[in-house]
Amino acid sequence: MGDVGHGCLTDAVTTAPASARGADPAEQLALLRGAVRSRRPRRPKEVQPALSLPVARVVVEVGLSHLDRPFDYLVPESLSAAAVPGARVRVRFSGRDVDGFVVERLTASDHPGALSALRRVVSPEPVLTPRVLQACRLVADRYAGTLADVLRLAVPPRHGRVEAEPSPYLDATTGVQVSPEALRSHWEAVAGGRQLVDRLLAGSSARAVWTAPAGLDWPLQTAAAAAATVAAGRGALLCLADNRAAQRVAAALEPMVGSAGFVLLTAEQGPAARYRAFLAAARGQVQVVVGTRSAALAPVRDLGLVALWDDGDDSFVEPRAPYPHAREVLLTRAQQEHAAALVGGYSRSVEAQALVESGWAVALAAPRAAARAAGPEVHVTGETDADLATDPAARVTRMPRAVFEVVREGLRSGPVLVHTPLRGYQAGLACAACRRSARCGQCSGPLGRAAAGTPPQCRWCGVVAEDWACPDCGGRRLRVSLAGALRTVEEWGRAFPGTPVRSSTAGHLIEDVDQRAQLVVATPGAEPLPAAGFAAAVLLDTGLTLGRPGLRTAEEAVRRWFAIAALVRPAAAGGRLLAVGDPASPALQALVRADPEGFAARELAERAAVRLPPVARLATLTGPAAILAEVTEALDLPRAADVLGPVEVGDGDQRVVVRVPKRNGTALSRALQQVQRLRSSRKLPPVRVQVDPYEL
Repeated sequence: MGDVGHGCLTDAVTTAPASARGADPAEQLALLRGAVRSRRPRRPKEVQPALSLPVARVVVEVGLSHLDRPFDYLVPESLSAAAVPGARVRVRFSGRDVDGFVVERLTASDHPGALSALRRVVSPEPVLTPRVLQACRLVADRYAGTLADVLRLAVPPRHGRVEAEPSPYLDATTGVQVSPEALRSHWEAVAGGRQLVDRLLAGSSARAVWTAPAGLDWPLQTAAAAAATVAAGRGALLCLADNRAAQRVAAALEPMVGSAGFVLLTAEQGPAARYRAFLAAARGQVQVVVGTRSAALAPVRDLGLVALWDDGDDSFVEPRAPYPHAREVLLTRAQQEHAAALVGGYSRSVEAQALVESGWAVALAAPRAAARAAGPEVHVTGETDADLATDPAARVTRMPRAVFEVVREGLRSGPVLVHTPLRGYQAGLACAACRRSARCGQCSGPLGRAAAGTPPQCRWCGVVAEDWACPDCGGRRLRVSLAGALRTVEEWGRAFPGTPVRSSTAGHLIEDVDQRAQLVVATPGAEPLPAAGFAAAVLLDTGLTLGRPGLRTAEEAVRRWFAIAALVRPAAAGGRLLAVGDPASPALQALVRADPEGFAARELAERAAVRLPPVARLATLTGPAAILAEVTEALDLPRAADVLGPVEVGDGDQRVVVRVPKRNGTALSRALQQVQRLRSSRKLPPVRVQVDPYEL
């Protein structure tokens, strides 16, 4: 019976199987002994360790902070050939089977006890390269996260059928199919552009912040930079804000390196297509990856260039922990792999300006006179125009006489873009008698209408307010205070009868526009691409755009407005852009002067004065008040740290902001990681940590 005591035998007798009942005592005892033996845990089979490098160091996909380190496992001889560094494996961890990646094979382990063996090798495909692993570790430490969380962003889910099928990509790229001089010619319009291409052709790690003038074919320039890198024998990684921009760069790149020389890697692809493209990069079958935020950690072999277009777009911010920004991921990889870095846009983000002022990157831009000539003629008309004050129709359409004249003139030669920051039909309502803003009785949110003839509805909680009455005067009639895109389409259609009016919104996107006379009303991010440029464009409600609370409100407005100006024909071809707003606004003045660099420098100086990113490093901690107090008390912060808050953020949570000088950024991230590990090891609830959040 071994170590089974009498008490265990007595329990077994009381629950004897039916086959033991009625048998003679000797047979009964034999049956019971067999039952007890069957209940003993089976001893693990003896594992024959691998003859060479019998220890595998494995990163397990467990998001607990105190387990954020690799673990050693024994490699059975039967799995030795498949358990290569970078392969996916299945291991026993904390009583359950979990996934992981082999990151290293060793001759011995420094673990004093016996090692568990690998359960199985999920796939021998090395999908986690050493360079990407190192980048993931750096990103996790930069954003006070765990390696497992970043690895989920770097390596897409496995697709077994794709691994087994023949690759559609060549084992060796076809090379660059255009001459070096042709690549240089694409950059002639930008001061220093030809020198940049020369450095890329030489395999140099050039770093540049590039401000493109209106009318420039930036996809062609981006593709030329990548092709120059390929000509030097190195790889390139190009990140764009959305799939439409990625497709444009891919179309420009194909004639330069061939269809087999690059892959497109975006979140819009299906699982199979995305994994197929990922494998082509990991196997070294292509040298260029073009993608969106999800491609920032793509395994490009011998990375020689990272490029990012329109880095101020919030699409580059990862919504999952640890919330990294693609720009920071790419710049980290450029530093790590001694690669060139190119950050471009029609405007310039504050972070890009900081790279220039710190000397980390050089500035590339067209001369000011050339930049102004390449864009449309820009004017600003006040929102307090006399027409708005006296004409009810002008108030609804936000159309002073100057706007009407610009639109009428533009329609004679082509399409006109009308840009409004407000989605929906009636984005804001007010009492018709006293003009008080109409608010929801449940949550105090603003009331609006989704379509004509529908009852007013709260834009926050969705409650329908059919019996609304003004709490001040008791009035029940409502007037439009903020017209959305759909209402703008209606009103502008009445103002220009016989002219087609189209709406382009996030839910109903117009991809392109021909050169027929038409009005296109678009919301932010949904502006279509005209075949030969808009004849004119109107920016409505710029005061509303600039009046939103937020750290990046003005920067975001300038970014969008310069992108819209780039869609309009140059002034020499009659292109005009008219903004309805305060002519004294610094953001609108930057648009009039075609000076995004000066605006970015001003914003950076203001951030420095109040110690905000990118001059300082910030972290926000969000959670219940009691837990937040515990975490804040346990933080081992640098002496120069400031703790701001807490403030209420809704749902019973509070938020604390920790601010340190930039030189102490690493220490701040380390302190946040340490307190999260401590709480995780004690099974205490964590708080949400965001380092340098895009918005506060």
